[in-house]
Amino acid sequence: MVILVLNCGSSSIKYQVIDICDGSHTLLAKGLVERIGLAEGDLTHKPVGKEVFHLHQPIADHTTGIRLVLEALTDATHGVIASLDEVKAVGHRVAHGGEFFAKSCVVDESVKAKIRSLFDIAPLHNPANLEGILSIEKVLPEVKQVAVFDTSFHQTISAENYLYAIPYEYYEKYRVRRYGFHGTSHKFVAGVGATLAGLDINNSKIITCHIGNGASVTAIENGKSVCTSMGFSPVDGLVMGTRCGDVDPSALLFIAEKEGMNLADINTMINKRSGVEGLSGVSSDMRDIDAAYEAGNPRAIVARDIYYARVKQYIGKYAALMGGVDLVIFTGGVGENSWELRAGATSGLEYMGIALNDEVNRATRGTDTIISAEGSKVKVAVIATNEELVIATDTYNLTR
Repeated sequence: MVILVLNCGSSSIKYQVIDICDGSHTLLAKGLVERIGLAEGDLTHKPVGKEVFHLHQPIADHTTGIRLVLEALTDATHGVIASLDEVKAVGHRVAHGGEFFAKSCVVDESVKAKIRSLFDIAPLHNPANLEGILSIEKVLPEVKQVAVFDTSFHQTISAENYLYAIPYEYYEKYRVRRYGFHGTSHKFVAGVGATLAGLDINNSKIITCHIGNGASVTAIENGKSVCTSMGFSPVDGLVMGTRCGDVDPSALLFIAEKEGMNLADINTMINKRSGVEGLSGVSSDMRDIDAAYEAGNPRAIVARDIYYARVKQYIGKYAALMGGVDLVIFTGGVGENSWELRAGATSGLEYMGIALNDEVNRATRGTDTIISAEGSKVKVAVIATNEELVIATDTYNLTR
């Protein structure tokens, strides 16, 4: 069953085409549409086993972008399917499901209305995600669509961990609470990691660290999320590429008053001008931070130290919350590829039973591997995340 997986941003479309059936899957192609709505747009199409195809032309909107993707998929030279009739379903990554969706679902008018009702909570993501759904309705009107929500996995978190200690009326009126994100990734790597470590996921305590430009840590007890570092928005928790993570709200009020900043200014600062980029003045990319660190740049050194320390703090916090931990997992672009991050985030946690095999840790990049030392009470693993496969699998199960 051929499934198209879409992740629509405000000016981009990431996609994969996966042929999936019971017990097996095959990636046929993946790609990226960028600069939608600008003077010139780009399509990069990567069919498995064929040459990469590039297209550079104006791309007016998401519908146009999706049409170009479908043309690339069926092209005689770089296509991977004979006709669009082979596409049996489309799965969409949707950032925010609020309290409406505890699992993935087939898209209907009610689902679209609920996604739209969450625009105020997720103004940067949900409008684009819905645009992708509406675009598919235009170009593939007979094909079933499935929405897979970043927040669904975290709907098992209890009120003591999702409510903020602000007047309760704001939860009642506006549903201001912790929602958490990266749910598809945390769920996927916990399952794969438990199998790799020989654990029964339904009788386990796992901490998953999804570390990339955006980053979050989740406590997973018996296969269910019990707490996660991102909150009402993805800006909370860890230090990230350009997001500040945990910060005293009074500090933001103080800065706003001193600098004459309005709410939009503050929102831009905490989302786009903070994190390791704001601390270092170098970059939001940890590879650049690592290079500056090795060159002795003092601000890069403190930025990376803070970045690592925040991950370590959340590992300790969630071990305390669950009364122990059996497995710590690192995933995401940085988590999978930076041995320094994994070493820094677990250094000093030997008292908790965490000890790395330094040689294995240094050699591991993006492959599913146990990196803890033999005899380590707590196992540590690197697991390559595959959110697109989760979306495709949910879509397959709901539409076959």
